[in-house]
Formats: sequence, C-alpha cells, structure tokens
Amino acid sequence: MVEQVKTKRQEVKMLNRKQLEITGVSNVESFDNEEFLLNTECGFLAIRGQNLHIKNLSLEQGLIAIEGMINSLTYLDANSQGKSKGFLGKLFK
Repeated sequence: MVEQVKTKRQEVKMLNRKQLEITGVSNVESFDNEEFLLNTECGFLAIRGQNLHIKNLSLEQGLIAIEGMINSLTYLDANSQGKSKGFLGKLFK
C-alpha cells in the first residue's frame, strides 16, 4: 500500500497592495480592519494594513480574498523572537 504525502501548497496574490488572495487557509483566527491572523498550511500568517475587510471566504476550498491597504504580510513562527512572539503570546492567552 502506497501512501500519498500531502504537499503543503499556498499561493499569495496581491494586486497594487489593495487586493489580496490567499489559498491554503484552514482558519481565520482573528480579524479587524487593521489586522488579520490566518492559520494556513504554511503556518500562521499575519496581514496588517488599513481598512481591511473580507471580500470572499471559503474555508472548504481554503480561499480568502481581502481588500484594503495592505502594509505587511508576516509568517509567525513559534520559535521566532520579538514582535511575533509577543503577538502569539497575546493570541494564546
């Protein structure tokens, strides 16, 4: 019996810092108009910006589309230091 290994795959498409489409999303952990925290196949992804809102969401397909002014995309590692550790610490209180 041969087992197929599931390959992690994620695509991030951004147009003019105003439209963002991401695949491989398993959950939206939190969001407001300045920050989204997504659980993805490649780890936690923090999206920061202004006037952010969800244009489309399908967790069954692992897709999210976000609109607004996007300032940063940051993958958060549990082993990383600094801001992201503090952010994860606040998230998992």
